[in-house]
Amino acid sequence: MSVPRIVIVGAGFAGYAVARRLERTLRPAAAEIVIVSPFGYTLYQPLLPEVAAGLLDPRSIAGPLHRKLRRTRLIPGTATDVDLAARRCEVTMIDGHTATVRYDRLVLCPGSVTRSFDIPGLKEHAHGMKSLADAVYLRDHVIAQLELANAGLDTAERAERLGFLVVGGGYSGVETAANLQLLTSKALRSFPRLDPALLTWTLIDVAPRLLPEMGDRLGAVAMRKLTRRGIGIRLGTTIERLTATSADLTDGSTLPCRTVVWTAGVQPSPVVATLDAPTERGRLVVGADLRLPGTPGVFAVGDAAAVPDLDKGGDAICPPTAQHATRQARTAARNVVASLHGGEPRPYRHRDLGMVVDLGGSQAVARPLGVPLTGVPAQAVTRGYHLATVPSARAKARVLGDWLLHNVAGDDLIRVGLMDPATGSLADVEHSL
Repeated sequence: MSVPRIVIVGAGFAGYAVARRLERTLRPAAAEIVIVSPFGYTLYQPLLPEVAAGLLDPRSIAGPLHRKLRRTRLIPGTATDVDLAARRCEVTMIDGHTATVRYDRLVLCPGSVTRSFDIPGLKEHAHGMKSLADAVYLRDHVIAQLELANAGLDTAERAERLGFLVVGGGYSGVETAANLQLLTSKALRSFPRLDPALLTWTLIDVAPRLLPEMGDRLGAVAMRKLTRRGIGIRLGTTIERLTATSADLTDGSTLPCRTVVWTAGVQPSPVVATLDAPTERGRLVVGADLRLPGTPGVFAVGDAAAVPDLDKGGDAICPPTAQHATRQARTAARNVVASLHGGEPRPYRHRDLGMVVDLGGSQAVARPLGVPLTGVPAQAVTRGYHLATVPSARAKARVLGDWLLHNVAGDDLIRVGLMDPATGSLADVEHSL
């Protein structure tokens, strides 16, 4: 008699945590655990800006699935279709061929992809900040612009290469702009031929406030700190048209720039749209027990699921954050086991512990348990939070070691050679983590 097969779609915060808990809870003979992911690692995405800025080695925030998941079978591919009636997933493998994966229990946590709009030139010329490849490529690209500007003689071209634009005033956009602006400002010491006045960083967002998740006070503090550092912030503004050398903004201005980083929101993975199931804002509607209504044995968590927020009550749903994804995974794994053994599912309930935003150097804003912090105390909380939540003891040691080494030795401004334009543009197909 065959054992039930549990298929987990996605190996991000939620998928990895579900697999780890199932391995610890279920005996090897009780179930077969399968995880579908295009990469053999789980990624700690909140620290991607620090990888781009050179503070962290890329491997420091990637937890290898082959080492961390001893009993889980990895299928290297991306789920592209789910047939709920037939209980099977279609997977496009990393070599391009298609495979069908049957399941008895399904946990959908495919994560999210960058949300883009029909803006001329956006997909061809903008860079993302969603994957490890994005961060590594962006670092290479930024350093290359400094080198090319230093080698060039045309003032207009230098201004274009030293013009940097980040779109998105949430924590991802703010952290990306803050950390990379520090990188380029310090790097100018190595390029004495460049006029520091030509270096410009601009952060724009269509929203009226910066970091709305942090509240008015901390958002205003972050805005003041970044502005004093030289980052131009324009709210109520977005891109109207993008070319290889400039960005036309909706406020009527044109910025010379050859680097645009798009962090203006995310949307659920495309596989969600293949399910014949209700959605809310593109996310699968699930019960408080994380089950898909009317579909026994199917669960959804993380960015792809509209999970009721029992702590807030009413019609509130949990925001798509790493904090909720990790904790939802624990409930999902427990309820999967309950479904196998005839137990009762438990509802997901969690009080948000707050957010942290790294502004680079010793600056940060944080709101742990609702307490607003700025400056060095906020940076201490931010670093402590990240150290506590990276996926393994080895990763914690690497992250801490990288921080200490960077503080002592600085940045060597080394490019690894990823200058293929297709690698860093939004036109590339994004893989769910």
